[in-house]
Amino acid sequence: MAFHGKTIWLVGASEGLGLALAKQLAAEGAQLILSARSADRLHEIAKHLPNARALPLDVSDLSSIQHAYAQIKHLDGVIYNAGAYEPMSAQNWNTKSALNMVEVNLSGALRVIGCVLPDFLAQERGDITLIGSLSGYRGLPKAIGYGASKSALISLAETLRHDLKGTGVGVRLINPGFIRTRLTDKNTFKMPMLMEPEQAAQKICAALLRKRFRTDFPAPFSWAIRLYGLLPDGIVYRGK
Repeated sequence: MAFHGKTIWLVGASEGLGLALAKQLAAEGAQLILSARSADRLHEIAKHLPNARALPLDVSDLSSIQHAYAQIKHLDGVIYNAGAYEPMSAQNWNTKSALNMVEVNLSGALRVIGCVLPDFLAQERGDITLIGSLSGYRGLPKAIGYGASKSALISLAETLRHDLKGTGVGVRLINPGFIRTRLTDKNTFKMPMLMEPEQAAQKICAALLRKRFRTDFPAPFSWAIRLYGLLPDGIVYRGK
């Protein structure tokens, strides 16, 4: 998907990776529709970017998304980047936080796709990009809620890729590793190959220009995570 002149709906655009991605896409000529919950924050961002407008919404509220989408007259692609994260072990279970992560990371994507997909299918074109996570490839410690939601998002992208083959609607799955944001600032453990948001945004933009379905980064950390996901249970859970 070449960016110049294309209208891209970036859901989850107000902070961290989303903000860096908005700046990168704007610099490369995209017409941006920026969505998140904070209206003031979005309007401030859009004011400093060429060809960008703010469209506040709440991804946990279907009527909010439908109202926002009704204001979009033309769309070439959607990038679902909205995310919620709280580090949580089973011993420190918090049902409200776990459900919120699922609402934002997974259910929000289902709501947004449910709005755009019928029109994409009718016009036989359009691009759907889901921002997943390397943590979705296998259950990891202290990832209650987050890991499960990202794993389901990966499955959703894979199913969409199967179902939409030959329709003209493209699907991409992009799984980053650790990115320095207000979300990962909550972590107290060492994060391998921690990236700055601008680095990650550059890699995502490069992935959007390819036909490849799946992009995992950074290497070699992503290779190690995929390999870990292939290990037999007898090794992973030995002694537990």
